[in-house]
Amino acid sequence: MGRKTPLSPSYCGEPHKFDPKFRGPVRNRCCTDTLCCVFFVIIILSYIALGTVAWMHGDPRKVIYPTDSYGQFCGQQDTANENKAVLFYFNILQCANPAVLINLQCPTTQLCVSECPDRFITYVDVQYSYSRNRSQWDYYRQFCRPGFNTPTKSVVQVIRDEDCPSMLVPSRPFLQRCFPDFITRNGTLTVANKTIFKDGLGKSRSVSELRDAANRFRNSVSFKLGVNGGGVLSLSGISSLLDAKEIGVKIFEDFARTWFWILIGLVITMVISLLFIFLLRLMAGVLLWSVIFCLIGAVGYGIWHCYWEYRTLKGKPDADVSITDLGFHTDFRIYLQLSQTWLIFMIVLAVMEAVIILVLIFLGRRVCIAIALLKEGSRAISYVTSTLFYPIITFLLLAVCIAYWATTAVFLASSGEAVYKVISAQPDCKYSNMTCDPQTFSQGNVSSVCRGSQCVFAFYGGESVYHRYMAVLQLCNVFVLLWLVNFVLALGQCTLSGAFTSYYWTLNKPADIPACPVSASFRRTLRFHTGSLAFGSLILSTVQFIRIVLEYLDHKLKGVHNALARFLLCCLKCCFWCLEHVIRFMNRNAYIMIAIFGRNFCASARDAFFLLMRNVMRVAVLDKVTDFLLFLGKILISGSVGVLAFFFFTRQIPVFQEKVPSLNYYWVPLLTVVFGSYLVAHGFFSVYAMCVDTLFLCFLVDLEKNDGSASRPYYMSSSLRSILNNKNHGRTEERKRGGALRRK
Repeated sequence: MGRKTPLSPSYCGEPHKFDPKFRGPVRNRCCTDTLCCVFFVIIILSYIALGTVAWMHGDPRKVIYPTDSYGQFCGQQDTANENKAVLFYFNILQCANPAVLINLQCPTTQLCVSECPDRFITYVDVQYSYSRNRSQWDYYRQFCRPGFNTPTKSVVQVIRDEDCPSMLVPSRPFLQRCFPDFITRNGTLTVANKTIFKDGLGKSRSVSELRDAANRFRNSVSFKLGVNGGGVLSLSGISSLLDAKEIGVKIFEDFARTWFWILIGLVITMVISLLFIFLLRLMAGVLLWSVIFCLIGAVGYGIWHCYWEYRTLKGKPDADVSITDLGFHTDFRIYLQLSQTWLIFMIVLAVMEAVIILVLIFLGRRVCIAIALLKEGSRAISYVTSTLFYPIITFLLLAVCIAYWATTAVFLASSGEAVYKVISAQPDCKYSNMTCDPQTFSQGNVSSVCRGSQCVFAFYGGESVYHRYMAVLQLCNVFVLLWLVNFVLALGQCTLSGAFTSYYWTLNKPADIPACPVSASFRRTLRFHTGSLAFGSLILSTVQFIRIVLEYLDHKLKGVHNALARFLLCCLKCCFWCLEHVIRFMNRNAYIMIAIFGRNFCASARDAFFLLMRNVMRVAVLDKVTDFLLFLGKILISGSVGVLAFFFFTRQIPVFQEKVPSLNYYWVPLLTVVFGSYLVAHGFFSVYAMCVDTLFLCFLVDLEKNDGSASRPYYMSSSLRSILNNKNHGRTEERKRGGALRRK
């Protein structure tokens, strides 16, 4: 066996060599990845053309409003159906027909009505009582064909001509369609307290038949509208969604009453985030250690409080019920009466406490090093304050991209003309699923051959190339959205990196910092590096699109009992998840190198990779410790604002008790404030994290290019030089550099 030899520097690339002309971000640049830039521009122009064509052919009303059997929209303003926003089915029992699964259309007349029926009643009953009481007919005929007012017409003829439904069933609107109002009483399924009812044709039907028909057709409606992915939703799911609609109304009321106070909470978060960032420059060490120990103390108190609550409730009969047995309740205070809830809280907090303490034990020295980076980052932001407001530009650009995608998707989905098809309750009808014309259908022989068949609206579509490839266009719409979103994020990262590199590569700070570094970096990035950013974002978007396809396949294979396919799909999902995060990390560092040296994407990604590999321990510890500390700051800020919001909305602050509005669910504005506060803090801290990452890579490049001598001075600050002294005492070359720094 031979002796192991050290790895050649070529394995990690050659270190950057000293260049006397290098004074920070390269000014004399040329356009990079021009071919990808041209391709990106072509894609954007094609995307605009796609949106234009979709706008010309599409009609959002086809998605917003349900359509009756005559192709008319329900609830559309300035039409006869303006006050009829709900779709009613003449005979919901027909929806149990297998044709529903094939045609995604219930073989019964569909009519726009103002409200769903609220009672059991048959046409026979109405006709029988018409001579004595006409009020029932006045109610019943609103569910008949418009213009029909002949209650004396025989039942057989009325049913044959589809003038009126044979019966009405108490219903509630679901997806703007009338479905039976199912209620479970003592374990028995009922509709208006009935389990058996008459169908108006001389037969007694059970509520279970209604359930089967409603469930089958609801699934076809959900498939067409894209609700629940077309999956099967049980009867309890329908009831839950109907109840959720009522809860949603109450939630909307709470938002309407508290939106002003929610905005105040977000403004408070913004102020605290700014103060937190600027305080890092003055007292980063004290502030960060305070954050850590406050978090340890808060979690410790939480563990004690959870244990105290658990011990108090343990043994009480009502408190020993498990959460799974209790089920879901909108009033969260019910769960606080269970001992199991506090036990779960205590275990979670104990794990968090152990993780934090272990991190401090093994990485305490690295935390001190990270503090120096945070101080330098705070100093950089204080000199380039405009970087804190760049996330607003990113937000606006993302909003434009998402809005354009959503609009294009809606117009694509609503493209095409109304297609009518023959629907028959007879499974052997040879005309079933054939296209037809409702204007001439009654003149043909289809209704005589297939009794009960109808020419009803089926869907919107067409036979042109545009309509045949509609699904492909929707996929292209999604892919371009991913590309544009990643490009906007890449543009922000490269712009911020350019601004912070201008700060770092300035010897005399802050006197020689260039004016308007953010706007200069933005112009420089767009002018020279659009192609490179498009290239990097294209790679990331491709991986994300593959992940979306895998998630779709996983959703479709949930009911398939094929262990091998499920295993392979799980492995692919895991691999592409890891690949996406690796690409994100490499792209981020590649954009920093582009901002510094102005090279193309591949060269910058290679340089960044080798630079990080030559300093792998610093990257693995310093960068992640910094991310961890920033995450703690976000949790502290959002948690503090959340606690303040909790005391406010629960009227526990005496000064503001009279100003708190009456709420249905206090947790609605509370969760909104907490989640919004985290997003606001994340927006500010993302700039800060980009600053630290940029300074860290600049520091590594500075370390390789310069040696601290008069002819090759370091651009780093004194705090970063201390990091150099602490990290390089084991290597001869770095000891020389450390000596140069000490002499300086």
